[in-house]
Amino acid sequence: MAPVITVEGLAKSYGDLHAVADVSFEVRDGEIFGLLGPNGAGKTTTVECVQGLRHRDAGRVTVLGLDPHTQARALRTRIGSQLQESSLPHRMRVAEALALFSSFHPEGPPWRKVMEQWGLAEKAKASFGSLSGGQRQRLLVALALVNDPRVVFLDEMTTGLDPAARRATWDLVEQIRTGGTTVVLVTHFMDEAMRLCDRLVVVDHGTIVAAGTPAELVAAHTDGVSVTFTASPEPVDVVAALRALPGVHRVERDGALVVVHGEPAVVAPVGKTLVEHGVVPDDLAVHRPSLEDVYLRLVSRED
Repeated sequence: MAPVITVEGLAKSYGDLHAVADVSFEVRDGEIFGLLGPNGAGKTTTVECVQGLRHRDAGRVTVLGLDPHTQARALRTRIGSQLQESSLPHRMRVAEALALFSSFHPEGPPWRKVMEQWGLAEKAKASFGSLSGGQRQRLLVALALVNDPRVVFLDEMTTGLDPAARRATWDLVEQIRTGGTTVVLVTHFMDEAMRLCDRLVVVDHGTIVAAGTPAELVAAHTDGVSVTFTASPEPVDVVAALRALPGVHRVERDGALVVVHGEPAVVAPVGKTLVEHGVVPDDLAVHRPSLEDVYLRLVSRED
């Protein structure tokens, strides 16, 4: 199946600033695809070029078979967008906003159905300014879906939300994908990317520094698990036994402190070896690398 989005060699500059430099990726139908990176990495510029909101300087982009620069009008009816720092007039009511946006896309679902679907019916007469952060985000996502898009772009959608509202918004995104819409998600939150993204690219200084599923990135850019414990007296014999275990990369010892680095499957053999040598530490801890570990290794910040 052909990808719904293809980006090849995308570049965008503002004077001497190269916001995006030679970015390439594909988005598959029905997935949640993430662009993960720090503020200023070029994520928003990338998705704005992909949507045709900014003119690219170089490269090839197709979305649903259309060029967003030369076929922007046709593309607008087939995509939805919740832009970074999206907002509405504070006095505009929820129902008014949905009715207005729906009028631009008469081929889409009835706006009242969208309002009910996203839990906004009880707030139909409420002004945008009176809504909580989570309710505002719910409305903005609903507006991005009022034309029943094939692809929706969500840019930093949970910035500024409290933990409960963030998790409620994540549920919305998963509902969008379940409904058959492809999601392009821009974020700088590791937990968000890990929870939602089927695949993602890590962007830094306008370039892609890694790509894959969250699990693939963790496997490719980290050293496996580490098991730490202390034992007294100094655990010379057990250290030698641990070093001989299959899958152990190295064992570091500093006095009574021992750190075992190895493949994820070594945790159980390490525990078995400790028991066999009469070592039962009460501070044994296992650290499994995460997407955050990958991010910190790949992304450099000079500020």
